[in-house]
Amino acid sequence: MSQKKELLKINNLKQYFPIKGGILGRTVNNVKAVDDVSFTIYEGETVSVVGESGCGKSTTGRAILRLDDPTDGTIEFDGMDLLSLNKKEMRKMRKDLQIIFQDPYASLNPRMTVRQTLNEAMEIQNAVPRNERNDRIAELMETVGLQPHQADRFPHEFSGGQRQRIGIARALSVDPKLIVCDEAVSALDVSIQAQVLNLLKKFQDEWNLTYLFIAHDLGVVRHISDRIIVMYLGKIVEIGDTKSIFENPQHPYTKALLSAIPVPDPEKKTERIFLQGDVPSPIDPPSGCRFHTRCPFATDKCAEEVPELRNEDYMTDGHAAACHYIKAIESGEHQPTKETSKVRDV
Repeated sequence: MSQKKELLKINNLKQYFPIKGGILGRTVNNVKAVDDVSFTIYEGETVSVVGESGCGKSTTGRAILRLDDPTDGTIEFDGMDLLSLNKKEMRKMRKDLQIIFQDPYASLNPRMTVRQTLNEAMEIQNAVPRNERNDRIAELMETVGLQPHQADRFPHEFSGGQRQRIGIARALSVDPKLIVCDEAVSALDVSIQAQVLNLLKKFQDEWNLTYLFIAHDLGVVRHISDRIIVMYLGKIVEIGDTKSIFENPQHPYTKALLSAIPVPDPEKKTERIFLQGDVPSPIDPPSGCRFHTRCPFATDKCAEEVPELRNEDYMTDGHAAACHYIKAIESGEHQPTKETSKVRDV
């Protein structure tokens, strides 16, 4: 991994949304959607960010693209500090940074044909000469598995899967380096999900694309990811390559997420871990380790001290988890301090 070029480097990223109150409308509190997140993405790889709804994964993606300006931290893309750019300079940079949204219908203008949508993207970024755009649109339509003549149709004339393909075509139309896939397949049927994921993988192999893939389902990201980041309540709790996360998860939260993936083998018995309670509010997150209110292994230390992301000697290089008791839990020395619901599927 050290041989690869660093394309995106995030350091201490924070995204707080102010809550206004009182007669004067002053800021009375903040929603701490993303709180001190750091990671690196290398050129040509897929890094997936997973976690429950409200963990801050989509907010992280939007902050990187400056769709929402971050509260604090640094975002370095291809050696350039994105937060130092003004709006005009950032607009030019968006040629290299594209996004595929979760809802393909809401992200497409219903009054514009597909041709107009793709043409607009190329015109804004001046990516393709005007006289070559129709050929490029026909090529893009075929590339994403649609017919060139369908470019003159409106979004409502397509199915959900086809609309997502149009969203992918729009992202590809300006030849980006990095694409943020924000829950890009979560609104699609399982069979269509597989087709779209295969399409994204194919484009990556052909054009050396880099993906930040945001999802809440670990099962979906398993076959597309090089590395996985697990987030909980605005913080990274575990990061590692896909193989080590699936075969040797370290954080209790990651283990619970993995236990929720259905196993397509009726003979194999699996144990599902149900966490107690709900995800706390990001307005007033728990002290110490944010997961301690739901963690079966939590102690007083977890409530007082924030655990650092760290790598133990038996873990693979680059695999780190933010837990005070990684080694003790792994060895069996540290036993659960409270009950969790475990259901064995038979």
